Amino acid sequence: MLDSIILSYTTFVYFAAFMLYLLGMVMNRALLAKLGTFASLLGLTAQTAAIILRWVTSYKMGIGHAPFSNLYESLIFFAWTLMFLYMIVEWRTKNRTFGTFVTPLAFLAMAYASFSPGISSHIQPLIPALKSNWLISHVITCFFGYAAFGVSFGLSIMYLMKRLDAPERKNIFLKLIPSQGILDDLNYQMIVIGFLMLTLGIITGSVWAHSAWGSYWSWDPKETWSLITWLIYAAVIHSRMVRGWKGKRIAILSMVGFFCVLFTYFGVNYLAGLHSYAK
Repeated sequence: MLDSIILSYTTFVYFAAFMLYLLGMVMNRALLAKLGTFASLLGLTAQTAAIILRWVTSYKMGIGHAPFSNLYESLIFFAWTLMFLYMIVEWRTKNRTFGTFVTPLAFLAMAYASFSPGISSHIQPLIPALKSNWLISHVITCFFGYAAFGVSFGLSIMYLMKRLDAPERKNIFLKLIPSQGILDDLNYQMIVIGFLMLTLGIITGSVWAHSAWGSYWSWDPKETWSLITWLIYAAVIHSRMVRGWKGKRIAILSMVGFFCVLFTYFGVNYLAGLHSYAK
């Protein structure tokens, strides 16, 4: 299908964007970083067109659903939300060094979706539990939350690396990373956005679960780990607002939270439960 071909090529475009951002930092060449931005925009545009095309194709096949119904489509959408949020961050900060730490996540998600032998790219009919108007709102809110946490993860790595910088050092790579204060503020903003979106995702998922299975909460593995993830980021925000934690502690907690996101996303799909269809 044409959409799958476009998405496969988009994977390489994101890898090219990552390499351009990385080389721009290592060699301190602004032109390479600008080309990284161009590649990112090209990839995001192509991916947007492919998602719309897949959606239209689904209706032409008589299946008719948003492309969010299985692991392949969710990985594609996760990469799209990551790049969408990243481009906003780059536009706001006018700093392209963030691309070196965020675009690899989008590339890996696309590569796993496009080239993993266990993941099918075919458009498939929805199972009865997914035939709900809540599908779109639940998936969009959850994945924007995951994407914000992904950007936060990249910012946390940058923060910890920036701590290695010192006036006597002449490491251009570290010098180009924004100051710790900027990184800490951006990191916290992404955590708050992700937390709000994940909260909405859990609420919409609960309403959907009630209409599909007759219960708002079933302690399904995905639901349980979503709650654990929510509690971790709630603890991060609480630590910041009440205890005044900043910097290294927030960065480390953010990274722990994102590993929890990854387990919630991938790990629990292989456990028996109501969400096992998401393999």
